[in-house]
Amino acid sequence: MTDIFTLFISGGPVGMIIITLLFIALFFAAWKAPAWVEEIGKAALTVSIFWTLLGQLQIVDFLSGHDDVATNILAGGIKVSLIPVLYGLIVYFVSLILRIIQKPRI
Repeated sequence: MTDIFTLFISGGPVGMIIITLLFIALFFAAWKAPAWVEEIGKAALTVSIFWTLLGQLQIVDFLSGHDDVATNILAGGIKVSLIPVLYGLIVYFVSLILRIIQKPRI
């Protein structure tokens, strides 16, 4: 099992830091500005999808410059590029849970 820090760095530090800052902002918004919870969750998901697409672009760029690439190298690149979108989905899921908790009771 890979530790959290290795996944964080492998996913691309800049994008992962942005998603983490949005995750922190999500909890502040839940406390001070509940109307922003959903938007912050969507922003985290959008940033994570963008960061994943940048990773996929790097994979395609690498493949275009090399004739013969081993499947394990290709699979490793795809795995690493999917880390940010998984993290963004977790943040978005937490934002949905917070919205459900904050909804007025019937």
